[in-house]
Amino acid sequence: MKSFASLLLALAVGAGQASHAIAASSIHHTGAKAAAKSAKSGKAARTALKAGKKGKAAKAAPAPKRPAIDYDGEQVNFGEWQAVRDFEDDMVNRNGFERAEVEAVVAKLRFIDSAVQLVKPAPPGKPKNWQAYSERFIEPIRINAGVRFWNENTADLARAEALYGVPAEIIAGIIGVETIYGRDTGRFRVMDVLATLAFAYPESPNRNDRMQFFRSELEQTMLLARKESIDPFSLLGSFAGAVGMPQFMPSNILKYGVDFDGDGIVDLRNSPADAIGSVANFLVAHGWDRNATGPSVFPADVAPSLSWEPLLGGLEARYAAAELQGAGVVTRTALPDQRHYGLIDLQNGADPTEYWVANANFFAITKYNRSYFYAMSVVELGRAVRLARGF
Repeated sequence: MKSFASLLLALAVGAGQASHAIAASSIHHTGAKAAAKSAKSGKAARTALKAGKKGKAAKAAPAPKRPAIDYDGEQVNFGEWQAVRDFEDDMVNRNGFERAEVEAVVAKLRFIDSAVQLVKPAPPGKPKNWQAYSERFIEPIRINAGVRFWNENTADLARAEALYGVPAEIIAGIIGVETIYGRDTGRFRVMDVLATLAFAYPESPNRNDRMQFFRSELEQTMLLARKESIDPFSLLGSFAGAVGMPQFMPSNILKYGVDFDGDGIVDLRNSPADAIGSVANFLVAHGWDRNATGPSVFPADVAPSLSWEPLLGGLEARYAAAELQGAGVVTRTALPDQRHYGLIDLQNGADPTEYWVANANFFAITKYNRSYFYAMSVVELGRAVRLARGF
């Protein structure tokens, strides 16, 4: 049986990462591969030390090691909060935890103000700008990193495309947008950020829903830690709670994680193959249609009558091509028959809005992140990486 502990352990190995992600682990992998790697690294370090002692000139001091976490959390008494006491009761009564065990966990929690600030909604009145947004992701650093990632993982990308029907460029686009192919996976203690957002989410229209979401993730993180006998405070991630190269929330690792390299563990941090397979599996589970060949989005023009406006919004492909045409939406290329589509708008601030018709596969990407901007960035980054490879 695959070990989830091994997954969490594997997620933590590696150099310090920046904090775009939502939850990666800091536990050391105890498997044979990690042990061999550790031994090899230790030997290299001792060799370098001896060489330094023998050298006539002093070597420059190495750069200071980055701290294990990216913040100084505030030590607050979460146990005094009624909502936290209710959570403790649930963990005891519904999940069979010992009261003292749960209280000991709560006593270690830190309040992370930076997580609260980072999840706050954008200031009101600031216009959306697709061009400005896309420039953050469709740029040389990510494209070049994507070419390297694709070249190094050609076989796994091709295998995932054959097995799941998800094109390599879409998988590469998601991993590139999420973490620049594993470079930026986050270094916050997952328990701290989940607790902070579960019980102190900032004021917003959907505050209660978001608090419930993070409360559920906190609960499931503790359940996973108990199941695999690991310290829940060793789990590191981003300011909002996801894991590894593809940025899965803790609850989604068991649902959609795939041991695509066949080594017996799901390693979303260090195994590009597992990340590739897991991304494809997630998309299929959220509506990816392998039979919808060709592009997932089509540039469109809209009629001045505005009769198409009721078709905007939503994250599903609900309309036949004839319905879109009847409402004044005209695509610049013919839409494949027997499919459903949705109309999306990409606002550009003071410049004209772009309109596109999208199929079910585009909306499957929005289940990863509920944003037209996000999904379009995935599509365009993947295409840019493919073109940069010369294909």
